[in-house]
Amino acid sequence: MAEKRARLELGSGKMDWRKDRDKRKEQRKKWREEKLLKKLEKAQLQTLEAEKLAEIKEKRKSENGRQYTVSVALPGSIMDNSQSSELRTYLAGQIARACSIFCVDEIVIFDETGKESTSVEGNFEGVGKKGQGCVQLARILQYLECPQYLRKSFFPKHPDLQFAGLLNPLDSPHHMRMDEELEYREGVVLDRPTKPGKGSFVNCGMRKEVQIDKQLQAGLRVTVQLYEDKPEQKVRKGIVVSPQHPRTESGIYWGYKVRLASCLSAVFTECPFKDGYDLTIGTSEKGSNVEAVTLPAFRHALVVFGGVQGLEASVDSDQNLDIEEPSVLFNHYLNTCPGQGSRTIRTEEAILISLTALKPRIEAASCQAKEM
Repeated sequence: MAEKRARLELGSGKMDWRKDRDKRKEQRKKWREEKLLKKLEKAQLQTLEAEKLAEIKEKRKSENGRQYTVSVALPGSIMDNSQSSELRTYLAGQIARACSIFCVDEIVIFDETGKESTSVEGNFEGVGKKGQGCVQLARILQYLECPQYLRKSFFPKHPDLQFAGLLNPLDSPHHMRMDEELEYREGVVLDRPTKPGKGSFVNCGMRKEVQIDKQLQAGLRVTVQLYEDKPEQKVRKGIVVSPQHPRTESGIYWGYKVRLASCLSAVFTECPFKDGYDLTIGTSEKGSNVEAVTLPAFRHALVVFGGVQGLEASVDSDQNLDIEEPSVLFNHYLNTCPGQGSRTIRTEEAILISLTALKPRIEAASCQAKEM
């Protein structure tokens, strides 16, 4: 009897062990399922947060950012209308100031003499009384647009910049002082070794250097979006963004680009925007009164100015154009100063007058685009 009882107890113990094993298996299975559910919930939450963040960014972009661009085109021959080298330099400075005041994003300098200047690279005679106006104008415009703390890195001594001391500063938002705080800064990539997986160091004109998120070639000019400064950090941290980012995301004017075109037609055909300029405006005393014009919604606007002899001279010298009237090139051909008291309006004056007249119309058209 004692032996039989012992066997029963042993069998009972074996049954309890199996039950415990099955119970543990069930608990592990339940734990895995709970873990998987938590993982899925976390993933869904992250997706929702990402969508919400994207929505907030898009809303901020539509509210604060500026999506449209304004370009100005003018002939380099206007430089020949100045009586001295100093006045040529000062004329370029006036154009740069006017375009910056009205937040122009691109300045196109076209050649109406047929010499086809398309680059500022190479050896040129420098500022003189005549000739090479396109190259000289482009170089001075580029020099003025560059923040002061970067100029030594990008502009070696050159005859075209001999009288740069006469130029008034643009004082644009990206021309920042050392202790000014803004989310964005322009900088130059430094030739400094970094640890593997770490980004390059950039001089952004601050007391601290900035370490970016990418390894880039030394000497490149970059636009940096800065992270919040922490006193314990020896360097600031930031990421490289597109030069258009401050404008499209925050609505901050971030300077202009300079482009050289070999002729008037090349201003249109070599447009850097994918779909070209969807709003083109020519200026002339023979055009329609600007007061009677309402501009349509647009993404990329171009305003073209003629030289001393007007846009007619630019059309005549362009071998690619088989037209008699320059007005057929544009969506609108406008007289921005009707009833003028002088026989002629100089190009640097025309830029100020025209952009003053067009600014409220451009802003009204941009508001229409936002509502669409």
